[in-house]
Amino acid sequence: MDILITEELATSAIDRLRRQHRVVCDGTLWKNVEQLKAQAADARALMVRNQTLVTADLLSAAPKLIAVGRLGVGLDNIDVEAASRLGIVVVAPLDANAVSVAELTLGLILALARKIPLADRSTKAGGWDRKGCMGIELDGKTLAICGFGRIGRLVAARARAFGLRLLVFDPFVEANSAAFREPGAVLRPRLEDILADADFVTTHSPLTKETRNLFNAQSFAAMKHGAFFINTSRGGVVDEAALLAALQSGHLRGAALDVREIEPPQTRSGFDTMDNVILLPHIGAATTEAQTRTFETVAADLDRLLRGEAAVNFVNFARPKR
Repeated sequence: MDILITEELATSAIDRLRRQHRVVCDGTLWKNVEQLKAQAADARALMVRNQTLVTADLLSAAPKLIAVGRLGVGLDNIDVEAASRLGIVVVAPLDANAVSVAELTLGLILALARKIPLADRSTKAGGWDRKGCMGIELDGKTLAICGFGRIGRLVAARARAFGLRLLVFDPFVEANSAAFREPGAVLRPRLEDILADADFVTTHSPLTKETRNLFNAQSFAAMKHGAFFINTSRGGVVDEAALLAALQSGHLRGAALDVREIEPPQTRSGFDTMDNVILLPHIGAATTEAQTRTFETVAADLDRLLRGEAAVNFVNFARPKR
């Protein structure tokens, strides 16, 4: 086969691929590792979302494989190092979700500041609790952004329109980068340096060995008393027990989580009963526009690679080396 799709996916982009290539789709394949390896042995390309674990073992069992297409920007379910070692191209829609995630982040900041979910629930229940729904303005407050890639920069541009002062931590961005000039953001060298002064903290870091539990008990203790925390990146960058403790103690005023350490959570947590916590089911990229861009981008690159052309949206290299 040309393309093996291992999760339940349906889109016009895949329909077009079927007209040009031999495509096999098994939406439950990601659940069965041995069956997945057996099917992958005959595939030239894999198309996956976030449920399929593309391990070194799986890649080694697929001698014909030249490409893995990831329908999303997170790469923590793909062993990119192993793929590169085997000469397999990894493609991902690196810009496709950025606007949607940035807009959701600003929506969550506003929802926390003005207690919108609480006001909605209270009013629908027959209440009229204006005093209990007293919020704060964004104008003049400080937003700390951890991670200043595509999404972080879009958040900064939009936050500036609300009059927020911007602090940034990103060890991979140079201090003289032009990215800071337009939104008027200030880069600081350590994470702790942006936490102490921030009224809102939002993280847009990928999940790596270095960023796992980046936000832990020490990080939350370093935040300003009464600050808000927002995570629309990856659940693993946050120690959820430490966040819950910071909220229960009253040190943090509220939090919004679109992503979790385990998705979906297997048990209910203390977050579920807190009026100052917003929980979403990982919908950062769940817009019509983002999904269309995601599928079109990955499908186009897999088509290019299968026809012997170079990929455009590649993570490691543009052409297979096997």
